[in-house]
Amino acid sequence: MAPPYKSNTLYMANPDADNESLLADACETLGSATVMLNDQAGLVNGSQRKTLQGIAQIVMVAEMAVNRVLDRLVPTD
Repeated sequence: MAPPYKSNTLYMANPDADNESLLADACETLGSATVMLNDQAGLVNGSQRKTLQGIAQIVMVAEMAVNRVLDRLVPTD
C-alpha cells in the first residue's frame, strides 16, 4: 500500500490567499505561458512549430476554464 500523499511545501501557494486571487494569478500565468509558447513557435519550423502551437492551444483552453470559474466566483454584473 502506498503511503498517503504529502504535498511538497517548498513551492506552496500562500494558504491565506483567497480563491479569487489564486484564480486571477493562475489566469495571468497561463496567459503568459501562451504568449511565450507562441513567441517560440515563431522561431522554429515544421513539427516543432506545430508542437508548440498545440501546447499553446492547450494552455489557452486551461486559461479559458480558469476564467470561467473566476467569472462564476466574481460576477461582473
